[in-house]
Amino acid sequence: MPEHTAAAVRHAALADIDPRTLYLLAKLRQDVFSLEQKATDPDLDGRDLDPTTTLMWLELPSAEDTAMGLPGTPVAHLRVLREPDGTARIGRVAVHAAHRRGGYGRQLMAGALELAHQIAPGAEVHIDAQAYLEHWYAAMGFETVGGLFMEAGIEHVAMVLRPGRG
Repeated sequence: MPEHTAAAVRHAALADIDPRTLYLLAKLRQDVFSLEQKATDPDLDGRDLDPTTTLMWLELPSAEDTAMGLPGTPVAHLRVLREPDGTARIGRVAVHAAHRRGGYGRQLMAGALELAHQIAPGAEVHIDAQAYLEHWYAAMGFETVGGLFMEAGIEHVAMVLRPGRG
C-alpha cells in the first residue's frame, strides 16, 4: 500500500480541462476499465460531453511535474452528472491500481457527493456500483435498490443515496 500523500481535488467540465490532464484522465480510465477490468463496453459513451457533466479527479504532484511547471498526475477519477429527472449520478469511478487502499477513492467520493448536492440540492444521488464494492458504497450511506445486473461484462448493483443520508 502506498503511503498516503495529500492529493489535490480538481473538477471541471470537459471543455475546461487542459489537454494533458484530459489525456491522463482518459488513460487512467482506459487502464482501469479496459485493460485491468476487461470491460466489454466502450468507456467513452458521450456523457462526458453533456453540459451537465462535471469531471472530478485527484492529482498528486511528482517531482518531475513540479520541475516542469505541470499540474499533478491524476490518480483517481469520476464524473458527476445531472440527470433529466433532476437527480444526480456519479459514475466512472476509477482509482489507479498503485494508489488503491490509500483513501483516495473515499476522498474523491466525498468531494463528488458535495458537488452532487450543490448541483442537485435535495435530490437523490444514483450510482451503478460494481457489485464487489457494494459494501464500500453502503458505508457512505448508499442503499441497494436492485438486483445484480451485467454492465460492460462486470456485475453491478443499482444504489441510491437519499437526501439527508450522506
